[in-house]
Amino acid sequence: MIKGRIVDLSHKLFPGKEEYHLRLKTHNTADLYPQYEVDEGTWYILQDIEMSSHCGTHIEFPYHHSRNGMSSGNFPLDKLIGDCVLLDFSSKKKNEAVSLSELAACDDKIKEGDMLLFYFDCARYYRTIHSHDRPYISHDGIKWLIFEKKISLIGSDASGIEVKGAPNQPNHQLLMDNGIPIIEFAANLEKLRKERFTLFVLALCIEGLDSCPVRLVALEDQ
Repeated sequence: MIKGRIVDLSHKLFPGKEEYHLRLKTHNTADLYPQYEVDEGTWYILQDIEMSSHCGTHIEFPYHHSRNGMSSGNFPLDKLIGDCVLLDFSSKKKNEAVSLSELAACDDKIKEGDMLLFYFDCARYYRTIHSHDRPYISHDGIKWLIFEKKISLIGSDASGIEVKGAPNQPNHQLLMDNGIPIIEFAANLEKLRKERFTLFVLALCIEGLDSCPVRLVALEDQ
């Protein structure tokens, strides 16, 4: 029996309704694999999934921005489960930065090796025309988190942590050159009751996959 409170931090996906495509094609199993005997009228299906690797709540692995970076297929599982801290920057407005000084003010909250999730209150914009309206994290702030706090993962409930439209995505590049994956489009961060919790990033293990939709799950201590 699991002891603690489970919070689903991922968006439910709807085929045909996502910005990054998601489509299902349904087959009768016997039509694809005649060796299976299926009586007429019996419901027994298989489905093909066609989707973007960046659909919905997803993790971007280093290979997304680093040619020699790890992909979904070889990223260590023990780095996808760990201690996470929630940083509340929901007061930030569109195109407003989280500065280095603001992050440094959270120094006592962030332990070496932590995963970080930023609450920007942007999940409410998901699947709307404002889905890419977001604050961002300053580049010097990203440097501090990588080299001083040695974070293991970073993410938010927004579509990214980058200055919107920034050429070459310097925050992505620096993080991924240092082996740090990024979560985008997290959900339900406002439902968390604890600032610290265990985070499970449940991604498929597919060799060469740059990014993967995930079931992002928090486990809060009782």
